[in-house]
Amino acid sequence: MKIYRIGQTLTSLENMPEGGENTLVLLTSEELDKCPSLPGLDGILHHTPPARDARGCKGEWRRGCLCGTVTTPRHTRTGDPIAFGYLLTRTQIVLCDDSGAVHTLVQRLVREKRNVQSSAGRFFYEFLTLLMAKDPRHLESLEDRLVELEEAVMEGGLEHFNRPMNELRKEALGWMRYYGQLNNMFRALSEDPDGLFPPGEARLLRLLEQRTGRLREEAQLLREYCLQVRELFQAEIDIRQNRIMKILTIVTTIFLPLSLVAGWYGMNFVGMPELGWKYGYPAVIVVSVLVVLISLWIMKKKKFW
Repeated sequence: MKIYRIGQTLTSLENMPEGGENTLVLLTSEELDKCPSLPGLDGILHHTPPARDARGCKGEWRRGCLCGTVTTPRHTRTGDPIAFGYLLTRTQIVLCDDSGAVHTLVQRLVREKRNVQSSAGRFFYEFLTLLMAKDPRHLESLEDRLVELEEAVMEGGLEHFNRPMNELRKEALGWMRYYGQLNNMFRALSEDPDGLFPPGEARLLRLLEQRTGRLREEAQLLREYCLQVRELFQAEIDIRQNRIMKILTIVTTIFLPLSLVAGWYGMNFVGMPELGWKYGYPAVIVVSVLVVLISLWIMKKKKFW
């Protein structure tokens, strides 16, 4: 468990202060299960959702506090999902995290000496802003991968399309759902029925709501881009099939007259003079070659290929 004093900047503490100072508490789900006794959080600490139970972004107002969870589409280097639960009062914040990502972000706030203005609400704003700071980069990376897949389709690389396309589509859908949930969470926070946030901090929450709205629109555009790339892939498949059918049609058309000749002279009726003619066989060869050449000339003239 880590404890920080929220002053103009964050200051690490050994123990929880007794005198109602603005504080930040970082703990894990296992530590939360033990329900430690923390001054100022008696009777409300149990409202903190464990990080292991986080399944989305939400915020719920309780009597005198705000609690909820945040689950991002991103993962840590070890593959753990970045998800945490939070509890916010007028003077204290509790963050429950099992991945270590929250602790990393808090350490960055300490190193950069971000001005949190001795306010739990302002710290929450700075923390969430830092959490979303790299999101545009991830969306740009997703767009770059879509562009590469689109170029591969345009160049005829259709063999390995479905698996990467499904992964990109699911990723775009995950980002869009994430921003939609964040947007709803910030809207719920800005309502502030208990007057938890001063007017200035409520305005910052509305700024976050607007920012997540814009990011959600970008994620929506990427999802639509996925559909366009899939439609392009299907169009390329149709074009390839049409080319195959054109070749089969040309071959069938060329050899259809030859099949008629073979069937005609294969009847062997008595009285067919060509069967006993000395030059009958060479004549059939010449006629067949002429039929093929005339068929090819007609198709070339009609621009069948």
